[in-house]
Amino acid sequence: MLVGLCGGSCAGKTTLARALLAERPDATFLEFDDYYHDLSSTAVEERAKVNYDHPDAIDVQLLVAHMDELAAGRAVEVPDYDFATHTRTGGTHRVEASPLVVVDGLLLLALAECRERLDLKVFVDAPREVRLARRLEKDVRDRGRDRDGVIRQFGDSVEPMHQTLVLPSSEFADLCFSHPWDVQHATQVILGYL
Repeated sequence: MLVGLCGGSCAGKTTLARALLAERPDATFLEFDDYYHDLSSTAVEERAKVNYDHPDAIDVQLLVAHMDELAAGRAVEVPDYDFATHTRTGGTHRVEASPLVVVDGLLLLALAECRERLDLKVFVDAPREVRLARRLEKDVRDRGRDRDGVIRQFGDSVEPMHQTLVLPSSEFADLCFSHPWDVQHATQVILGYL
């Protein structure tokens, strides 16, 4: 089974995914974030102008192919992506096939080709101020970004795409969790649903 966790940037998708994986050690994890296009041939200053919250930034064809392979019981080699440089490193990591594949992704439900491959669709929501605070912490700490750049990107592309694509896609969800939600409760609800 492929379970998709969708929702806004820093709404809690990965937290929920980790909780599910802790409860189901036989499960495997596929991250939407690994499928950004490689921009190594694009000038550094141009990379900063890309809207990474739009479907055009994602290698949807490869993501869908990997979802299909995992659903068929075959492992995949997922590209390693570096958020600090917006490039693929050239390496890959193996994601093994398993009875339960947790797919974590911002636009999973907005993209019909991804959505139709999911056996269970979960939407996680949080208010703008919560998502922005978490995004600031994550991008500065983990991705080497500066605070002003994170705030500018959030206003220029993250929030507009949230309102245009991500939030409306919640209508396709089988389950929705809105902030504040308890991760352990949500995990048990999902496992019960499965």
